Amino acid sequence: MKRLKRKMLLVLTAALLIALCGCTQKTSDNKGGEQTGLTNITGTVATDGSTSMEKVIGVLGEAFMANNSDVTFTYNPTGSGSGIQAVRDKRCDIGLASRNLKDEEKGVGLSETILAYDGIAIIVNPENGVSDLTLEDIAAIYKGEISSWQELGGSAGEIVLIGREAGSGTRDGFESITDTADICQYRQELTSTGDVITTVASNPNAIGYASLASINDKVKVVTVNGVAPSEDNIKNGSYLMQRPFILITRQGEELAPAAQKFFDFATSAEAVELISMAGVVAAQTK
Repeated sequence: MKRLKRKMLLVLTAALLIALCGCTQKTSDNKGGEQTGLTNITGTVATDGSTSMEKVIGVLGEAFMANNSDVTFTYNPTGSGSGIQAVRDKRCDIGLASRNLKDEEKGVGLSETILAYDGIAIIVNPENGVSDLTLEDIAAIYKGEISSWQELGGSAGEIVLIGREAGSGTRDGFESITDTADICQYRQELTSTGDVITTVASNPNAIGYASLASINDKVKVVTVNGVAPSEDNIKNGSYLMQRPFILITRQGEELAPAAQKFFDFATSAEAVELISMAGVVAAQTK
């Protein structure tokens, strides 16, 4: 299944690139998105931030570079908090975060644009017999009020709480939705989505949370209040564990031409199918 999805993604990317190459290449004049004439864009586009956005940014960056051979696109997976700081410090063109900006962050001159919506998947080991949890169950587990899987209908075993490090957008989203900020009793706080998935996959009693776009068949995704984290359920709002993927720029400052062209592409209708194939819901379709 994983190989099939990869093949489908490659086919779709190729199809999109063929379509784009058949069109006259245009770029934004950076003033309201109006299209100007034929322009050969050169330079670099540096992005920095959320590890949860790795798949969608990777797909968009690959497609963009394939159609703009004189542009170098880079992605530095440092986490949402670090990405936000990188924009403030002017160490990257576009920051990436898997949460909305806070008022104080907007107050220092940062601006957010929602690229997509992602489900936060609650994951357990495939050997775990528990398949559904309520939002209240999840909160109680992470607060340490429920400590054994047997209390939830599973086998006897102490629940091992896996989470993300402070500053992670995924952690911020999870704790905000479950109302558990600063009170989670984590056994381990890991620095990437991949580390959370790997750790849960290796421990029969572990539970964790991770971007739906990054989930593989090494872990089991449980439903929340009986609702699975599907694209349709994220769109209609019935899956409660969801958060935005955002692009961060500096207020009142124009992006360099290459960075502006990538920004315009990533937020255009042309990118919707690629975003969807990366496992998240494009903001334009929600």
